[in-house]
Formats: sequence, structure tokens, C-alpha cells
Amino acid sequence: MDAAPTSRRISRSASAPPTTKKLQSGYMSNILTFDSDAFRHCLRDPIADITQAARYLDQAVSAHLNGQRDSAEELIRLADIPAIREWTESLWGKNSPYVRYRPSTELPLLAQHERVRVRMPSAIEKHNLHLRDGYHCRFCGIPVVRKEIRQRIRNMYPNALRWGITNWECHAAFQAMWAQYDHLVPHARGGTNELANVVVTCAPCNFGRMGHCLEEVGLLNPLAREPVRSSWDGLERFHREHEQPLRTGSFDDAGA
Repeated sequence: MDAAPTSRRISRSASAPPTTKKLQSGYMSNILTFDSDAFRHCLRDPIADITQAARYLDQAVSAHLNGQRDSAEELIRLADIPAIREWTESLWGKNSPYVRYRPSTELPLLAQHERVRVRMPSAIEKHNLHLRDGYHCRFCGIPVVRKEIRQRIRNMYPNALRWGITNWECHAAFQAMWAQYDHLVPHARGGTNELANVVVTCAPCNFGRMGHCLEEVGLLNPLAREPVRSSWDGLERFHREHEQPLRTGSFDDAGA
């Protein structure tokens, strides 16, 4: 997506069966009233290394825009912190100690013909999601970066931004901060493609929850609280370097 869409249209999802919409509507109303003492905001609290990596990457983009390519490459390398990979790996997979599954019968598993066809948000819908949620995970609050931005940076700095086939071959910070678009109510449980059912998340929070409902893994509805607001721009200015003035300040995580 070379230019940010300007339309504010919220959704173009296909019509959902009445039963499916009723299931989602009722469930979303219920999870807004979850007992906060029994539930949590995220599967695992972020580690400080992620904030440090975000500072490095923010500085790297500023260095790039100022023509300091060697400095930018070194900063990208510094952001590849092993502890971040360990944090990410601790959340992925069915054996994660941080994903405590509790079966629920409130949203039964639907037959294939009863489900809404799975569809990820379009470019314009992703733009509107980021207008609402910013560039922070709605669960754990860490900074996130869109795949398209990561790819542009990797094209410019392939030796610093590793991205291989396996998790261990990928840049730790960019992998953890990989922006996802997560359905709060899973499709298999009656969730629709409407943006009221989708939030911006990081990859570990998205893949860590897998296909479970929020209550099944003890998570609060992230839409019940305000999103994180900070100066983090998702590194979006990297591909708009000819459209706006150079920025020399660094990422301020005061809002995180």
C-alpha cells in the first residue's frame, strides 16, 4: 500500500447469517462485563527489551531518512535481541505455559456451512483499524509494524533484517512486532469479518491465543479500554520519506 487510503468506510464484509451475528453480538456484550479480577489484559506482560528494540528501530529509520545508512544498519542489528525471541517463543504453540485454556460452551463450534467465510481486512480496512487502534498491540501494548513496512526495510537492509523460513531465522524484534489483524470472536465460533470484531495485535498475542475465545484463555476484551497512544508510528515514515519532513526525534514510549 503505497499511499494511505482516505476513505473512512468501515467494512465491506459479506452478510453474516442471522444466527452467526446473534452469537457474536451476545458474546461481545457479555465479555464487556467480564470480572477484571479473574481475567487479564494479555497472555504475558511484555519485556523491557521490546521497548529498547523499538527505540533502536525508530532511530534506524530516522538515520536512514537522514542518509546515514551505516548507522541505520547497525541499529537494525542491535534491535535483533535474543531475549525478545525467547519471549515470543514462550507464547506460541499449544504447550505455552502462559496460555491457560478453560473450555467454554457459550459459543459452540459451528458447522462449516454456518460460518462466515474467513476474510482478512482489505487495505482500506487495515488503514481504518490503525486509525482506531494505532500501531500498538491491543492486548499487550507493544509497538507493531506492518508486514509491508518490514519488507521495504528488508529490501534496503537485507543483511541486518533477517527473515528466513523458520522462526529462528527471523529478526527477533520484527517478528514479535509483526502487526496482525485478530478476530476477537473466531470464525469457527460465529465471528464475522466486521471491524467491530477485529483488533490490531502483535504476532505472539495473535498466534498465542490460537482459535480460542477470549474467556477460554482468560483475556479481557481489549475494546473495553483505550488503545495505547504514543509517538510510535509503526515506522510508516520509512516509505513516505519523500512526502514529509525528516524526523529526528526518538520513539517516546511514555504512553505505553
